[in-house]
Amino acid sequence: MNERIFLSAPHMGGNELKYIEKVFESNYIAPLGKYVNKFEESIKEYTGAENALAVSCGTAAIHLALRILGVKEGDDVLASTFTFIGSVSAILYQKANPVFIDSDKESWNISPKLLNKYLVECEKKPKALVLTHLYGMSADIEKIVEICKLHGVYLIEDAAESLGAMFNKKHTGTFGDFGVYSFNGNKILTTSGGGMLVTPTKEYRDKALFYATQAKEPYIHYEHVEYGYNYRMSNVLAAIGVAQMEVIEDRVLKKREIFEWYKEFLGDIEEITFMPELANSRGNRWLTALTFEKTDAYASSF
Repeated sequence: MNERIFLSAPHMGGNELKYIEKVFESNYIAPLGKYVNKFEESIKEYTGAENALAVSCGTAAIHLALRILGVKEGDDVLASTFTFIGSVSAILYQKANPVFIDSDKESWNISPKLLNKYLVECEKKPKALVLTHLYGMSADIEKIVEICKLHGVYLIEDAAESLGAMFNKKHTGTFGDFGVYSFNGNKILTTSGGGMLVTPTKEYRDKALFYATQAKEPYIHYEHVEYGYNYRMSNVLAAIGVAQMEVIEDRVLKKREIFEWYKEFLGDIEEITFMPELANSRGNRWLTALTFEKTDAYASSF
């Protein structure tokens, strides 16, 4: 029997157990402790993000971003057609309406041309765009930023899969009003579960922290004027994240090397096309993705 080959198995960097032991020694197991702060700082240092908040998952981060930007019931929020359900679920949490913009062949991500066309022609202006950087590859983000600013649309980058990807040497997740990273079990680095919300606006980060910790008012007793969520990351998971961040660039380079192996051995097959990489960008090649341009000849084999 052949050994099972996992699509995107977690890889430990070496210091995970060491840091977890320190968490246990400190007895800060709950969503408090120095490793949460350390993880946030490591993300800021690596990506250049000005503010970061460690949360329970990437979907929670998108949800917080939408709430802070004032997205409410009945609002339209744009999303990529080619994405993971988390990008859309968060829109539905706010009882808003997801409106899908199709992707292009140049990036497999949302088409700037179609995005602009919709915003020029639509009767109801969307409140925000949740843009996905699919499979760790950057969308044509600078054009998209320009379009969103022109039409007054907030931009949330779903960079859940693209930690380490860049456009013009600037990290995905740091172009918009908010950026989101995921550390789910299959991502390029993992804390088993978890996410990170980044933003250039400190007031947004502070408000996200407020909502992510049950929206408790700053009193000794429990008092709530607004409702919030239990969205903070635990100190234990953050300790894993700190260790993973020590090897993030190694992970990106290895993923890109794996892609080059596939390209070397399969690149001469006319029937397949690999996911492209935009000029002036560096994807993390989280997954090596390709399309089969012709399938009829192989139908009998499956």
